[in-house]
Amino acid sequence: MPHTSSAFIRIHLWPRYVLAATLLFATSCVVGPTYKRPTAPVTPAFKEPPPPEFKEVEGWKPTTPGDAAAKGKWWEIYKDPALNALEERVAIDNQNVLLAEAQFREARAATNIAKAALSPTIGSSAAVTESRTANTIPNASGMHTALSLPLSASWEPDLWGNIRRGVTAATATAQASAAQLENARLLYQALLAEDYFLLHGQDSQCALLESTVKNYQEYLTLTQNRYAGGVASDLDVAQAESQLYTTQSQLKDLGVARAQYEHAIAVLTGKPPAELNIPTLALKNPPPPVPIGVPSSLLERRPDIAAAERQMAAANEQVGIATAAFYPTLTLGASIGLQNTSITRWLSWPSRFFSIGPAISQTFYDAGRRKAALTQTEAAFDATIASYRQLVLTAFQQVEDNLAALRIFEEESRIVDQAVASAERALTVSSAQYKAGTTSYLAVITAQATALNAERTAVELLTRRLTASVLLIQALGGGWDVSKLPTPQDILPPKTK
Repeated sequence: MPHTSSAFIRIHLWPRYVLAATLLFATSCVVGPTYKRPTAPVTPAFKEPPPPEFKEVEGWKPTTPGDAAAKGKWWEIYKDPALNALEERVAIDNQNVLLAEAQFREARAATNIAKAALSPTIGSSAAVTESRTANTIPNASGMHTALSLPLSASWEPDLWGNIRRGVTAATATAQASAAQLENARLLYQALLAEDYFLLHGQDSQCALLESTVKNYQEYLTLTQNRYAGGVASDLDVAQAESQLYTTQSQLKDLGVARAQYEHAIAVLTGKPPAELNIPTLALKNPPPPVPIGVPSSLLERRPDIAAAERQMAAANEQVGIATAAFYPTLTLGASIGLQNTSITRWLSWPSRFFSIGPAISQTFYDAGRRKAALTQTEAAFDATIASYRQLVLTAFQQVEDNLAALRIFEEESRIVDQAVASAERALTVSSAQYKAGTTSYLAVITAQATALNAERTAVELLTRRLTASVLLIQALGGGWDVSKLPTPQDILPPKTK
């Protein structure tokens, strides 16, 4: 009877433990600092003036729901179907983008692991144990059998918010990984567009040199005929030959860079270089105007800045977790099961057992380990702030650099166009004078070299303007904005929400 009363008391006491734990959990608090997004250096306007067409535009211009820029398909503003097709493959087949996507899935799974700590852990470990003791009694067996079928549960209430902070930190890290994925897409898509325009810049140079070689060949034939007629000297022939062969050599040399750009584009689209051939195309159109927006919007439009901000949030939660280590820990444990020495009586009511009760632990001395850990997390948080602010400054620099490049290249292009026109006029005049016999062939060669240099400079400037526009779009975030970042509810799979 006393045994029954004791069991009865124990059975009816366990709800009180659960009630007490529930109350403790309900009144639990979150220790440590509350996250507030640190400020970053922002100016009211860019130093470089935006293009005149977009001085009043803030952000990407949302013309229609199907606007390419609004979707983030910024490359469509160049109106090049071949470029569009290549860019679409980057998000699908580029291995670095796939790596970033796998890292995001990994970070999202880590969030689920952190969230699981909020729930009890339930387990079982059935065991059948045979043991032998020293046989000191005659005719008595030293063999013993122990059969056990326990079911145990344990739960650590989140009294100080360290577990919830762990979930928040993991979620922020997953969001940062999602932003890094978008930044990887933007990086490699921009790199492909840059290589694409550089490749076709080589095509433009090739077209120019091919035309020049043809003209030089005609001049060489003219000079050889004049030499045969006794009008020109062998020096004129040698000079014409040297100029032709030098230009032919330059034309051949352009093939190296073009092949390398084509190979790079193939790898960016996830293909071996042997599987991609890009048709020859000379550049003709200048870059389209790029909507600039105000500097403050840059903080919301760049995925790398969004990733850095989420990393700050995760680092702040680590400070709170380190702070919670100074407080006691409560663990609730319970076990129930069947235990006997006979298999026939193992699954019977008298074989039952159970235990339940809370455990509180508190560290009183650890030689400064917790204090050092807190200092470490605070320093790590400060480091993320400095990294974030430096990234913001770098972003502004990249925008300003490419705005300046586009403005200066455009001004330079107008001057170079005048130089090309003047050089062509000089070549026309010197050629006519040479054919009339009033000037030497040296004047023609000089005019030809001047015209070729001016025309090559014009082609290089057009290529640089196009690549600068790509870099500007990349610096502005490529049409992405922070609203596309997954929410904490999006991080978890549907079955665990």
